[in-house]
Amino acid sequence: MYIASPEGMTGKSMVAFGLLEALASRSDRVGVYRPVVKSSRTRDYAVDLLTSHPAVDQSYEDAIGVDHELVLSDPDAAHERILARHRELAERYGVLVVLGSDYDDLANPTELAFNAEVAANMGAPVVVVLSGLDRSPDQLAALAAVSVGEFGGHHALPIAVVVNRAEPDSLEAIRDVVSARVPGPLVAAIPENPVILAPTVQELKDAVGGTLLQGNPEWLDRVAVGTVIAAMSLPNVLSRLTENCTVIAPGDRYDLLPGLVMAQQSGTFPALSSIVLTGGYDVPEEVGRLISGVQQDLPILTTELSTFDTALQVARSRGRLDVGSPQKVDAARRAVAEHLPIPDLLASLEVTRSDVVTPMMFEFELLARARGEKKTIVLPEGEEPRILAAAEAILARGVADLILLGDENTLRARAAQLGHDISEARVVSPHDEEHLERYAAEYARLRAKKGVTLEQAREKVQDVSYFGTMMVQLGEADGMVSGAAHSTAHTIRPSFEIIKTKPGAKIVSSVFLMALEDRVLVYGDCAVNPDPTAEQLADIAVQSAATAQQFGIAPRIAMLSYSTGSSGSGADVDKVREATSLVRADEPGLDVEGPIQYDAAVDASVAKTKLPDSSVAGRATVFVFPDLNTGNNTYKAVQRSAGAIAIGPVLQGLNKPVNDLSRGALVDDIINTVVITAIQAQAEPAAAPSA
Repeated sequence: MYIASPEGMTGKSMVAFGLLEALASRSDRVGVYRPVVKSSRTRDYAVDLLTSHPAVDQSYEDAIGVDHELVLSDPDAAHERILARHRELAERYGVLVVLGSDYDDLANPTELAFNAEVAANMGAPVVVVLSGLDRSPDQLAALAAVSVGEFGGHHALPIAVVVNRAEPDSLEAIRDVVSARVPGPLVAAIPENPVILAPTVQELKDAVGGTLLQGNPEWLDRVAVGTVIAAMSLPNVLSRLTENCTVIAPGDRYDLLPGLVMAQQSGTFPALSSIVLTGGYDVPEEVGRLISGVQQDLPILTTELSTFDTALQVARSRGRLDVGSPQKVDAARRAVAEHLPIPDLLASLEVTRSDVVTPMMFEFELLARARGEKKTIVLPEGEEPRILAAAEAILARGVADLILLGDENTLRARAAQLGHDISEARVVSPHDEEHLERYAAEYARLRAKKGVTLEQAREKVQDVSYFGTMMVQLGEADGMVSGAAHSTAHTIRPSFEIIKTKPGAKIVSSVFLMALEDRVLVYGDCAVNPDPTAEQLADIAVQSAATAQQFGIAPRIAMLSYSTGSSGSGADVDKVREATSLVRADEPGLDVEGPIQYDAAVDASVAKTKLPDSSVAGRATVFVFPDLNTGNNTYKAVQRSAGAIAIGPVLQGLNKPVNDLSRGALVDDIINTVVITAIQAQAEPAAAPSA
């Protein structure tokens, strides 16, 4: 895929990054190529960006062709070297993302023709990226027609036109007008994104020759979206604050500094990215002691420049998509995923899914599916630092809408102190009277046969696990994820009482999605049922097969035991044999084998000896363990010994999705579990709109 522009400043590296991620969900061999870089003496930031993607195993040097000087001095030699390197890379990678040249910020017809020739010689389909900045739909349609015509005139095939940096209110008009003028290619419009274009605090620091007076150096990688010049009284400054803005204040306005620091800590004002103190003044010792005792992380910079010159330098600072800023990278992923018709684009490329499924491919596919039909997930442990970090990433990637439980001011202050932007999250207090009364009445109704009174219900639903579960039950959230700070029993007991099991499900069980080096397997039950009966084991098998299908895994069920086929006997083997018969009777369309040993289930050579006629042996994807002891130990052994990524436990059998976290869960574990829960919720009726 060749991504090219007829001009500079289009943001085509952002489009390339998003398409690279989409392609990485289909292939385990994704490469990057930039045929022309500006100079061989300086690194190309776009190549650094693309080769830094976790799906790309490629050095910077391996991803570049020639420099601009050779193109100017000897175009034929340049073409020859470009195509020679392309042949080398095409032999090594199943998919190659090629980023066209970007010589300067001016439109250059010669450059466009050069890219068209290169794309045609490579036989690469082309995605044309235009800038929508300060252009009407008609102007963009005219530019698209010229660009597509240039590529077509050189026998290259444009498959899509992407208008980037478009006016948000004009997206539909742009798509309609450009499509009418340029029939054939897919047309997409991506709105201007202030986060991607904003400079980082580090870039502002460099621009003003600043010094970090106080704060966390890691925050220098965060974006500074907008500027407030604090040349007024504190109340007027506070009224002008916006999320992630930088405040520029005269260094001798010591009255402003404590107020700004308190605003950052309060949770009642937008979170700041930094404060810049101008004029080179020293902060008085007393003021320094005051602010150092209140805040720890917000960067406070000092500069020798005047307030006017500082504001001028900050205004001139231009951000770019950079791997060093996770906020920008996540914003780019979201922008491309939400506004580009990725499935249609991949279909036009005829990119088929690889038989190999790596953990990274599986993760990217899950993210894409969650974005496709965004769901609302409630996180009861809102003030837990790992939850806040995960919430920022989930919201930035656009994979789910979130409700966090907790006191709003406290929770938002905590997020600001930790440097997490959760401005898109809804925060609900579990002590909110309106919610409390409704939830208590519903809980009392559901538990009336157990003798629960309204007063008892009112007390019970103030527990965050019960409160969150009631939100799911009443359709105000599509699913719940908890357990980072609570036990499994505390997390899932309310769902047994309130949500209950699906019709036909005998029990609630769990699976782990085990992402191995080249495939994803389903292990169940490894977390809930200690010693299931034959009937329960059969139910776990059927549920696990349904979960496998939900996540794109063709279910071939192995009912595990210490013997294979008819070779063994005993109560444990007989239980598995009976469970297998029940699955076959209840779900004759499922591929199931049992009893079977693990080696016969996964190894084709062993299967050929022990069960040569089985459609499951040697190629099982769903593994049902006879008891919790076996399942829990096996998944942990595979996770630690084989380096597998274990996603779960994923609960199954409930009417609505609720999932439990380990109290040792990492931020990535939380993100994965929320994504899994959102995908589970896609099979359920949508939650009611948030009040």
